[in-house]
Amino acid sequence: MTDLAIVVVSARWLERCLSTAFAHAGAATLEAIVVDNASTDGTRELVESRFPHVRVLTGPNHGFAYGNNRGLECADARYVLLLNPDTEVIDGTFGELVALLDARPEVGAVGVRQVKPDGTLCRTIHRFPSVSRAFGEALASERWPVHPAWAGEREFDAGAYEREGACDWPTGSFLLIRREALLSAGLLDERFFLYSEETDLCLRIKRAGWQVRHLPQMTIVHHAGKAGTQPRILAQDAYARKQYARKHFSRAYRGLYLAALAARYAIRVVGARTGAADDGARREGSRRALRALTGRGEPPFCVPPATALEPRVKSGRVINADFAGSSSREYEPSSTGTRA
Repeated sequence: MTDLAIVVVSARWLERCLSTAFAHAGAATLEAIVVDNASTDGTRELVESRFPHVRVLTGPNHGFAYGNNRGLECADARYVLLLNPDTEVIDGTFGELVALLDARPEVGAVGVRQVKPDGTLCRTIHRFPSVSRAFGEALASERWPVHPAWAGEREFDAGAYEREGACDWPTGSFLLIRREALLSAGLLDERFFLYSEETDLCLRIKRAGWQVRHLPQMTIVHHAGKAGTQPRILAQDAYARKQYARKHFSRAYRGLYLAALAARYAIRVVGARTGAADDGARREGSRRALRALTGRGEPPFCVPPATALEPRVKSGRVINADFAGSSSREYEPSSTGTRA
């Protein structure tokens, strides 16, 4: 069993992501699994030519959680890392992270320090969603001179990113999880196509008795926002938050939370123009988000599956999707589009 299995759901930037990850292995033994979700950009060919020791799984694009779960099912390591392909490691080693976690058996999952390509800090430490935080963000709490914990999810204290500390959930572009924590909490919920799946997973990890922490010993660059503001993506974020609220909040609390989210997007629709180049896209995204929250129209990407982990059927029998590290978990799309 290796120390760390890195799971990457394919997209552009993959070559830099993998090369820097292996360059920063340190004393840790690594395996990498690339999940190629019906891409047309030559992902499999790239990996097989440049990284022949990396396993490639090919299948349909059913979302971030679905793709990562297929990789997790194949992993055979003491720790697993969900890593965005648009990232690169620039400081620290995985050997150091593994040693830190080995010395802290109560820690189930961690995030690390992330920066943008220009060196600006990415604010990746988050608190769990709540009514007060949703209302605070509706009132632009992230622009206030002070940032109280009750008024927003993101941690704005720059010093918090330079030291180890507890957090509710780190951004899912880098989420390192202890094998036992994942076994006790369960895999990612595949009903989340994109967004809120890491929030949900970290909540389940903490409810299972584990700590979630931020570690500054590693720094990665996250090439986020390359495509600018995308209305469909803004709508998906709102839709995923609605799914999260349905799963974890009581009916009354959910109603207040969704009202706060709706207020946030309504203010953005009718708010004054800022003069930014993407003003139009932001307003359109806010309109779509309101439609997603109120149930008008279809989900931004697809109708969620009925269960958190989709059963996969082959030759008339269901294949268990457990976190077993079996090489037989590789999957291929069939000619009819069903999953084997």
